[in-house]
Amino acid sequence: MQLHLTKPIVFFDLETTGVQVGHDHIVQMCLHKVSPDGSEETRTLLVRPADEKGNTLPIPYETTLIHGISNDMVKDEPSFAQQAQEIAAFIGDADLAGYNSNKFDVPLLVEEFLRAGVDFSLEGRHLVDVQNIFHKMEQRTLKAAYRFYCGKDLENAHSADADTLATYEVLKAQLDRYQDAEFADRDGKISKPIVNDIEALSRFTTVGSWADLVGHIGKDAKGNAIFNFGKHKGRLVTEVFTKEPAYYDWMMKSDFPLSTKQCITRIYDKMRQDKLAELKLHFEG
Repeated sequence: MQLHLTKPIVFFDLETTGVQVGHDHIVQMCLHKVSPDGSEETRTLLVRPADEKGNTLPIPYETTLIHGISNDMVKDEPSFAQQAQEIAAFIGDADLAGYNSNKFDVPLLVEEFLRAGVDFSLEGRHLVDVQNIFHKMEQRTLKAAYRFYCGKDLENAHSADADTLATYEVLKAQLDRYQDAEFADRDGKISKPIVNDIEALSRFTTVGSWADLVGHIGKDAKGNAIFNFGKHKGRLVTEVFTKEPAYYDWMMKSDFPLSTKQCITRIYDKMRQDKLAELKLHFEG
């Protein structure tokens, strides 16, 4: 089944120096853009991991054993910052899709754009995580998913281009297989969620309600931001920052992802603005 699109969607996969969003860097990425007119375009890039000064960062040997990308392979390649504008232009306003992308690839991609000082917003984009469809409906791995849905063995697994194109094929096969399939959620509500609509797939593949991209800051039933970690887990962010403002400073100085720091800064700045407005009303009254 071909995708029903109202705007382009980019399937992508990242190979990285590790799995910590706030610490690790991209070493290879593949972007496969599918447009509403049916045209498709693929770009695969090697990326030299670098710090904010442009100094090359090492790829751990144990990571190279997984994806096969060595320090020597990327030493002469441009860093992400040097390619960021081109990458952002290729993606444009497209929706994003990947395998385990909501938990890792999307947050790390945004993190790299933030490090590079390039404005890349997720606002207005739908995010489709093909792994979440698979895990909810079958609960297996990408290699098994490719064999299960497409009837083929996945060659060159853990290379960005092979994984990206396999993810694209799996999603199309899922749309065919689950066209009229029923799904029961935790509350017992029955629906037919696998439809050829990117917005609906985005809703179905979104796991958890997060205020940031990696789940450090969650949302309660009323949509208020709460901490999902540490000694303040479950408490309102605004409550903690009011009673313990030093906690905000500690988070900003710690090794949290830039996207998490951006999230808490928005909350902190709004609190300050609300407080100033309250004081202004008090003195004017």
